[in-house]
Amino acid sequence: MQAEETPLKDCYLVKPSVFKDKRGIFMESYNRKIFAEATGIKDEFVQDNQSVSQHGVLRGLHFQTGEFAQAKLVRVIHGKVLDVVVDLRPKSPTFKEVYKVILDDENFHQLYIPRGFGHGFLTLSDVSVFAYKCDRYYSPGAESGIIYNDPDLAIDWDFPQEKMIISNKDLQQPTFKKLFG
Repeated sequence: MQAEETPLKDCYLVKPSVFKDKRGIFMESYNRKIFAEATGIKDEFVQDNQSVSQHGVLRGLHFQTGEFAQAKLVRVIHGKVLDVVVDLRPKSPTFKEVYKVILDDENFHQLYIPRGFGHGFLTLSDVSVFAYKCDRYYSPGAESGIIYNDPDLAIDWDFPQEKMIISNKDLQQPTFKKLFG
């Protein structure tokens, strides 16, 4: 496994070792000891989540607040997504900065997202199966988000907006300015 720092503080692109032969592939998707050695992060993941989305589905930008803020390790089991994170930690040197990366079932890359980040993804394949580990349990009362097309964040999803499939809940998320001034 290799872990590369992204331009956002404390956020890592994780590249597991993948072994391929005529039978297919094998990879260890997560090993706490190796992950800690590669990143210095010793989070204890307590919850695994999985979503299945069709082409054009945009989920996000989501985050948990306060004591329920979650660090996540995300990956694509099947398909391809554009994964987007935003540093929402006001005291961070990369506050309000955005990082985008393609995660798919060919590169097997994963993204470690620290607590205090907003997260979203857009499915680029016919179907995506997206999995993520969380270091804290989900708490409905701590759920928050930012509208995907926020003018201050100016995220280029590189996808026709009229073809995006977005939940009513995500369409009603507040702006960055409303949450952070």
